Amino acid sequence: MGGLWFCWLVFCLVFVSAELERFQHSVKADGSFSFLVIGDWGRKGAYNQSQVALQMGKVGEQLNIDFVVSTGDNFYEKGLASPHDLNFKDSFTNIYTANSLQKQWYSVLGNHDYRGNVQAQLSPILRKIDSRWLCLRSFILNTEIAEFFFIDTTPFVDEYFHNPKHPKFDWRGVIPRKRYLRQVLKNLKSALKESVAKWKIVIGHHPIKNIGHHGETKELIMHLLPILEENNVEMYINGHDHCLQHLSSITSPIQFLTSGGGSKAWKGDVHHIDDGNDEMKFYHDGQGFMSVELTPTDAKIAFYDIFGHVLHTSNLSQQLYSTM
Repeated sequence: MGGLWFCWLVFCLVFVSAELERFQHSVKADGSFSFLVIGDWGRKGAYNQSQVALQMGKVGEQLNIDFVVSTGDNFYEKGLASPHDLNFKDSFTNIYTANSLQKQWYSVLGNHDYRGNVQAQLSPILRKIDSRWLCLRSFILNTEIAEFFFIDTTPFVDEYFHNPKHPKFDWRGVIPRKRYLRQVLKNLKSALKESVAKWKIVIGHHPIKNIGHHGETKELIMHLLPILEENNVEMYINGHDHCLQHLSSITSPIQFLTSGGGSKAWKGDVHHIDDGNDEMKFYHDGQGFMSVELTPTDAKIAFYDIFGHVLHTSNLSQQLYSTM
């Protein structure tokens, strides 16, 4: 019994002191790079997932993208049952088949992923099945001119613990929750302060500012947003709401970007923001995805529908923003 207690104590100490794992992705020779963002997608091709994937392939080729970001809810309705779950191939490998999409996919977990076997999506076995796949709870991607901070937002949401509509969540690796959240925030704050990247971009599943179905995530406004504002983050990118949207704030330079239209969408389901400090730039209650092109000084964001039509673009230039 004493040996088991010692092992558990060592595990806790390692967990508490652990920093966010870091990955490197090189940029193009001219110092630029581009990527696509997709969220809430894994439905075996249904609800226009295959159509969105087709257009992603075309845009990915046009932009010569370097990688793809997934904002979570990767597999419906209950994540994956195991690393050998056929849903992985049926919803990912066999759907995103375009040559331009055969790049690294960097993914976070969503609330639906937590309703399955979370360890399955984090398993290195999936990388052997499809080498594009990389999913961790929270991690950092360094691309020389930009750093991406991928954050596990599901454990922040009180409802999933206190009054869940779906009672089964796989909280292994998260409990005790308060300690887990403190460490996530501590690691993020430290990494952001140390970052010398020209662009700081944070990725999570849940929205902070949002006029879509779920509304704003009060826990993220309380705990995460102040850290982003203190550390001059330019973009917060999320999924969760099955739509495309762009909001900005008059109190900070952060652009709030939702790309959750990978499959099933919610037509006409819109909430209103209460505080009046946020400016609505764009909202589309249908399927689609987002692209980002970055240079050391400029960023171009574009949203696309299921026909590949550009619905909205925004040009950012280090503290100077213009929207079309």
